[in-house]
Amino acid sequence: MKLNTDTVQILNQDLLISAYLAQPDSSEELPAVIVVQEIFGVNDHIQDITRRIANEGYIAIAPAIYQRQAPNFTAGYTPEDVKIGREYKNQTKADELLSDIQATINFLYQLPRVKKTGVGAIGFCFGGHVTYLTAILPEIKATASFYGAGIANWCPGSNVPTIARTKDIKGKIYCFFGEKDASIPPEQVTQIESELQKYQIPHQIFRYGEAEHGFMCDRRSSYHQESAQDAWEKALELFKTTL
Repeated sequence: MKLNTDTVQILNQDLLISAYLAQPDSSEELPAVIVVQEIFGVNDHIQDITRRIANEGYIAIAPAIYQRQAPNFTAGYTPEDVKIGREYKNQTKADELLSDIQATINFLYQLPRVKKTGVGAIGFCFGGHVTYLTAILPEIKATASFYGAGIANWCPGSNVPTIARTKDIKGKIYCFFGEKDASIPPEQVTQIESELQKYQIPHQIFRYGEAEHGFMCDRRSSYHQESAQDAWEKALELFKTTL
């Protein structure tokens, strides 16, 4: 499929948020999916994911969620990159992240070819946490949250962990975890699953026995092809059946 890609600017009050936009070269009206970065910014991997989603027939956009902390920040996967990315992550605030993703939805809804019946969201690493958080936004109908650390015991800029907002999730959510992920203890995954069940949120939890943190990223040593392929197919199934 031929794609059109561009870097666009999303206006959120007095903030301009840079975003990578990928669209099928088609006049057809299509659903939209928001791609939320790892701690490494909207780098080559996130841009590749955005194009892959667009290739499946969606208008896909990856906003820079570190725009407030470090405009145009991108990084690789060295220990120094991890250190810097975590520093920026710890400077984010839940209300600002919610506002920026809402602004991204508003931007998408201004595009003439975007269906206005709800959007999807997919996020990885810190983006997995952010998509769990932003699943409470009314327009988000489908969320694919990949190995979001800290959901059960932390929230950006808040003393109340993100899991406390589970009751407010509006759409369907799929969560993907590696059982060898040192940053997400199994009991936290169970806790997330219990909260989703408690509030009767449409969901599925997928656990991959051989996968570590970052198993979807083929630029990282933790990439696990079999788990990544299965998870990708399940995320696409979520979007296809929901959007």
